[in-house]
Amino acid sequence: MPEIRFVLVGPLYEGNVGFAARAIKNFGFSRLVLVDPCPLGDDALARAAHASDVLKAARVCSLEEVFSESDITVATTGEVGKTICHPMRMPYCSPRELREMIGDVAGTVSILFGRENWGLNNEEMRRSDIVCTIPTSPDYPILNLSHAVAIIAYELAGLPRGEYLLAGREQMEHLYRHIDQYLTLINHPAFKREGTMLMMRRIFGRARLTAREASTLHGLMRRSEWHIRHDVRTECPPGEDDSGDADE
Repeated sequence: MPEIRFVLVGPLYEGNVGFAARAIKNFGFSRLVLVDPCPLGDDALARAAHASDVLKAARVCSLEEVFSESDITVATTGEVGKTICHPMRMPYCSPRELREMIGDVAGTVSILFGRENWGLNNEEMRRSDIVCTIPTSPDYPILNLSHAVAIIAYELAGLPRGEYLLAGREQMEHLYRHIDQYLTLINHPAFKREGTMLMMRRIFGRARLTAREASTLHGLMRRSEWHIRHDVRTECPPGEDDSGDADE
């Protein structure tokens, strides 16, 4: 199974941190990460109960470290997009669908939970590969932080051992930089750039690329770049499609 880390971003109440530690231990997990947490004391320990070992072992680090060390980052949100034309919080998956998406990979998956008062901000959402939301009643859709952690942990409990390695974070960021450079080469409209790059991150986050697949995409872009720069007008080599791309 992947190494799953539960990341609490800016938790405001130590009791919720303790309850979150208890919830992840209930379902067989142990890796709790805290980003800019509130002070933790006796209340956190009391709420953690027999998961005090998880709480005491919790790693405090920056969000930058979380992203750089993760093969996949999952942003959890209670606020979902209303239309696919605005991809910040779209498309999204349920916890059960998340299990299907990451169940057969071997790598580090970090699941981000936002602040109790306003969740994750747009930049934190933008940098995440997958968006996950828990279906709730429209009459009262807001979950307590520790309850959200427990639901995700329950759905991911007992995953089998991962079968294949993902492309690492450094490899994926290199691919995103290459795509960004390619958009410049083909004069992709500047006002579409941010949205296009966000959609690329969402697409490849769901696709769970291997290192070989990422390398193949680099190769395809490099070949295309060579043809563009040399203004080649000959037919594509056998096996290659010379049809134009559809507009996004």
